[in-house]
Amino acid sequence: MAKALTNRTIEALKAAPPGKRLERWDGVVPGLGIRVTDTGAKSFVLNVRYPGSPNSARRALGGYGELTLEQARNKARSWLELLARGIDPQEEVERQKLAEQRKRAGTFANVAEDFIRQKLPGERRGRDAELHLRRIFIPRWGNRPVTEIARSDVKAVIQEIKQSTPVMAHALFGTIRRLFNWAIEAGDYGLEQSPCDHLKARSLIGALEPRDRILSNDELRAFWHACDQMDHPHGTLAKILLLTGTRHMEVAEAVWSEFDLPNAKWTIPSERFKSGNGGHLVPLTKDVVELLDGLPRYKSGQHLFSFSFGVRGTDIGERPKLRLDALMREELGELRPWRIHDLRRTARTHLAALGVPDLVAELVLGHAKRGLQKVYDQHRYEPEMREALERWAARLRSIVTPPPANVTPLKRRRAS
Repeated sequence: MAKALTNRTIEALKAAPPGKRLERWDGVVPGLGIRVTDTGAKSFVLNVRYPGSPNSARRALGGYGELTLEQARNKARSWLELLARGIDPQEEVERQKLAEQRKRAGTFANVAEDFIRQKLPGERRGRDAELHLRRIFIPRWGNRPVTEIARSDVKAVIQEIKQSTPVMAHALFGTIRRLFNWAIEAGDYGLEQSPCDHLKARSLIGALEPRDRILSNDELRAFWHACDQMDHPHGTLAKILLLTGTRHMEVAEAVWSEFDLPNAKWTIPSERFKSGNGGHLVPLTKDVVELLDGLPRYKSGQHLFSFSFGVRGTDIGERPKLRLDALMREELGELRPWRIHDLRRTARTHLAALGVPDLVAELVLGHAKRGLQKVYDQHRYEPEMREALERWAARLRSIVTPPPANVTPLKRRRAS
């Protein structure tokens, strides 16, 4: 009967003769042995009859040092248990390896990356949805299997966000619901039911109330001064948002090829423009052109506002917005909560106050013509839009840098 292997016994074994192998068997676990080659390499083997063969065979369990003697015995016992049930241990190891690979592939982070790569490109709000996933959901759930995300997890995130920004909570809920529905339809992740099922945005967050926040003249002045103190590129980005009335991501992801500076025009292409319709023409005022002239040009990429030398665009995220608020608060003392989108509403309100016709003001913002007007009125209104934006820029200059208090504006003399 074989004696029990010990570490001392194994370590004392010498290299086998050239072209030969030396084997010593364990008296504790049947079939377990240590094999030594002619180079002195030592490995554990299990010599038993495996499924599909009438004869016994040796299979390696692992090298000595890679496995301890006790680990080799435990592994051999687990193999013997599988064999007693008619299961080939190597097939079981491969099955477990594939299961683990599928589990890793089915993490929320991997599903989210697939969704971003396969579904979102070309969507008008695709960039917004990507930011929702990268900034909110992936940091929280990234390493968890997507099948383990529960309804309570979704509710916890949405209810946390709604405490400060209910509108954002609505947007986040829409994004995450789309992702789970897409994953179910794809059928590649083992997901059969969405954790968003039976959750309703109105009940979870509340009704989506239309916003009416605009910045006052004092707030506009503080905003402009704060932009002057912001690091590149956020200060310039924010100023252009206010001057043009365009959407946040339309400016944040702008590239130089969209601009015709000699003719003071910016054309936002259809794939980046929310309303589609062949894109959107933005006449550029001299104030905007001056801001653009002050931006760096990168060799690596074309984005105007970037921290990656133009390769990718950047937006006014949470940290720059907090910095902007803090600088405004230094000048104002108190500041009511506001959002970047409120700049667009502020610009539209001033256009109305300046007497700009509604149609022109709506076209400045990139809103499509409606009804019969869309069909029969094919005029592009570029001169009218340019004049409207010039008038708004002039008003903004008078707000940001008002004339000294001791200067009285001259009144225009009436014709006699």
